[in-house]
Amino acid sequence: MYRKEDTTPEFERFHVVFGGKLKPTNRWVILADLIPWKKIEEKYAELFCKDNGRPAFSVRVALGALILKEKMKSADEELVLQIQESQYLQYFLGFEGYRDELPFDPSMMVHFRKRLSGKILKEVNAMIIEAQKKRMEGSAEPPDEGSGGSAGKNSGTLIVDATCAPEDMRFPHDVSLLDEARRKTEKVIDHLARGLPEGMEKPRTYRRRARKEFLTFIRNRKPSVQKIRKALRQQMQYVERNLRTILQLQIESDFHLTEKQRKELGVIETLLRQQRYLHRHKTWSVEKRILSISKPHVRPIARGKARGMFEFGAKLSLSLVDGLAEVHRLSWEPYNECSDLIEQVENYKTRYGNYPEAVCADKIYRTRENLQYCKDKGIRLSGPKLGRPFQDTEKNRERLKEIRRQERLDERLRIPVEGKFGEAKRRYSLGRVMTRLKETSESSIMLVFLVMNLMVIARRKAQAFFVEIFREIFLVVEGLLVRYFWVIEFD
Repeated sequence: MYRKEDTTPEFERFHVVFGGKLKPTNRWVILADLIPWKKIEEKYAELFCKDNGRPAFSVRVALGALILKEKMKSADEELVLQIQESQYLQYFLGFEGYRDELPFDPSMMVHFRKRLSGKILKEVNAMIIEAQKKRMEGSAEPPDEGSGGSAGKNSGTLIVDATCAPEDMRFPHDVSLLDEARRKTEKVIDHLARGLPEGMEKPRTYRRRARKEFLTFIRNRKPSVQKIRKALRQQMQYVERNLRTILQLQIESDFHLTEKQRKELGVIETLLRQQRYLHRHKTWSVEKRILSISKPHVRPIARGKARGMFEFGAKLSLSLVDGLAEVHRLSWEPYNECSDLIEQVENYKTRYGNYPEAVCADKIYRTRENLQYCKDKGIRLSGPKLGRPFQDTEKNRERLKEIRRQERLDERLRIPVEGKFGEAKRRYSLGRVMTRLKETSESSIMLVFLVMNLMVIARRKAQAFFVEIFREIFLVVEGLLVRYFWVIEFD
């Protein structure tokens, strides 16, 4: 059950235990004013029953706690203690006054991530971008380069790119995966064997021999192909034997499998089937290949970077307009990001009322379909043209000079999206997603870009505040100088 908050915490009446008042210039006070809590609450309330069950925490507590965790890079237990110790963090979470007690149990953070899924956080991020757009339209300042312009003609710049959010997982190795699967099936056999009728013996598993063979293989620095195939065959045989034993024990044992064990056995069966296919066909590729038993949704994403050809995590397409990032597509399966360009441009038109003047993107986006679409809409797509380049002759020299100048300009305009990826992976948690479930990982990824956008808007608000102060000081000084020289002139 969810009860909507009738009132919001008043800044002036927030109770401070040691007296005094909160500072309006504090970063958490400023950040709390930038988030449309009421609109988010309408989406959050749809997840609960209206009149049944225990009342849930408010959306300000749930979303605020996730934002604090991402911004402060704290563990769940440490975050709860920091909230207990700070009155500003409690105001950010919507408390009416300071309370020297734990706001909630640390395990609630898992439920917050499940409730505020990646889809909901994507909508929340869109709300924040839309609110910032309305503030920009209401201000007298002209929009910056890269922002949406006036309706009726192409204006603004759209920057698009894609990246991978690596998961916190061991580097996948086929023999190690099969060894892990064997050990998990052995634990299931031990669990079922405890429920056998009296007098029945526990089936043999050959676990000592299997472990010895695995350690013998893993100690080789550079095993040959023959040794790898032999180790794979041995571990697969042990896993197959254990699975047959489990089927027999399920009939004879009084104990039942837990939900977690059933899921793991389903993943292990799929893993074994894939490894059998790879071993028989002598290949390294199979559809929806499992890389981790605890994270079966993770797939290898081909990146072609200097430090590795593959990354293991979710692939996402990003749109960047006026410094605000929005995730267009998040997928655990590999895909070609060039197929997202048309929809990203249409989303830009829906929000700003016009098509962008230019789209800055990688060369992979310059397909014939995308080029034709941009040409029909009057959009300039960055990068070299398809086909044979112009010859460096006297006739084409000026044209080549203009093309190179435009290419350098487009590359400079595309730098911010690379900076966003670097900031998300170094300053925030996109470089290593620590959550385990598919739903919570998607929530963590979407939350990174939501927090980054909030910090961009907060910095702009702080800059506008100081600019206004300096403007007032300048006007006062200018008035004093005019008055001083006016008195001297008449004297």
